[in-house]
Amino acid sequence: MMNKVRLKSVFKVAVTLCVLLGLWQVVVMIFAMPSFILPAPLEVFEKLIQRRDVLLKHTFVTATEIVFGLLLGLFMGFFFALQMLLFKPIKRWLLPILIASQAIPVFAIAPLLMIWLGYGIASKIVMAAIIIFFPVTTCCYDGLRNTPSCYLDLVKTMGASKWQRLRHIQFPASLPTLASGIRVAVVIAPIGAVAGEWVGSSEGLGYLMLQANARMMIDEMFAALLILSVLSVALYFVTDRLLKKYIPWGVS
Repeated sequence: MMNKVRLKSVFKVAVTLCVLLGLWQVVVMIFAMPSFILPAPLEVFEKLIQRRDVLLKHTFVTATEIVFGLLLGLFMGFFFALQMLLFKPIKRWLLPILIASQAIPVFAIAPLLMIWLGYGIASKIVMAAIIIFFPVTTCCYDGLRNTPSCYLDLVKTMGASKWQRLRHIQFPASLPTLASGIRVAVVIAPIGAVAGEWVGSSEGLGYLMLQANARMMIDEMFAALLILSVLSVALYFVTDRLLKKYIPWGVS
């Protein structure tokens, strides 16, 4: 049964991909688009093969930035959500910071991070972490504080400590809500990493796209963009599968 579900999912993805590529090819043919404006899918795939070594190198850098940015953002989000739950006065001070972290455009923060952390991978990891900080924190905090009161009343009558209530009741009850925040984080983390590469970098898919655009190598830019899209989609589905496996309650 599970294999049939997987095959059906793969078939749907394959059909969707074929339709999108077909529409892309039709647009190029109907409007006679030159390759320096919109290359045909076949040209992009040829570039993927010709420049596979370079593309693979830059893909590894961007993937590293995304994964470590996700880990840092998830840790920060859970930590601060926990602080707001356990220490009520902190919420009044921390909430404006959370809102400000999302109100300020990432491109305004990126140059400062380049100055403070340099042009290496560290600034891109922090950029990815900042952009996912708010959704993870709010989802985790909402899940922790909205634990059914009947559960909490029951463990109180059993003499459970505050830590035991948090560990055995509130944290497991918050995981489905936290899973929603993680799904959002996985989708938007690549934006932070690539934005950091655009502002200042010497490697990564964002850097490669800028260099290709400056040299009018639009097929290479599309190849890098295609890899980034596949990377993001694959990361989302892997994360979604892990969440369904390890948080089966409340995760559909």
